[in-house]
Amino acid sequence: MNTEKEKMINRELYNPEDQELQNDRTRSRILVRSFNETREDAEEKRKALLKELFGSTGEQIYIESTFRCDYGYNIHAGENFYANFDCTILDGGPVTIGANCMMAPGVHIYTNTHPVNAEERISGIEYTKPVTIGDNVWIGGRAGINPGVSVGDNAVIASGAVVTRDVPDGVVVGGNPAKVMRDLER
Repeated sequence: MNTEKEKMINRELYNPEDQELQNDRTRSRILVRSFNETREDAEEKRKALLKELFGSTGEQIYIESTFRCDYGYNIHAGENFYANFDCTILDGGPVTIGANCMMAPGVHIYTNTHPVNAEERISGIEYTKPVTIGDNVWIGGRAGINPGVSVGDNAVIASGAVVTRDVPDGVVVGGNPAKVMRDLER
């Protein structure tokens, strides 16, 4: 039988109140608090905390405080990743971010979701859908990326967009729900 953590990572219904998952979230919150309280001129310490928190990173990674996540170990950020102030990543499931990605202030990425059936939802169980962001992606301020979304390479997500569906390579999307606004020249 799978543990609740294994169920979470495998996109099965799981109980987030499981003790192992609570311990993992506590570990994450301690690291996140340390990161957010570390001075901006302590770049090496900030980078080391992110590398300890995340599942994997490129050598160049920079995130402005404040940052929030659930577990950290399900986040995999490529080389030259930058996130501006107030980034939140709910990473019960895998979040894979490609190389040369930038996020403006207030970007939120969610993998966690809940059953639509009220009885199941009230029970507290949930499940995850992975989020994948390609290379060279720019996500505008206050944009939200919903569970299960893949964003293609060289895409731009407009400020305030709510991305509920996959985004192709090389396009600008915007709105709520986000729709392709135009193709980008390559």
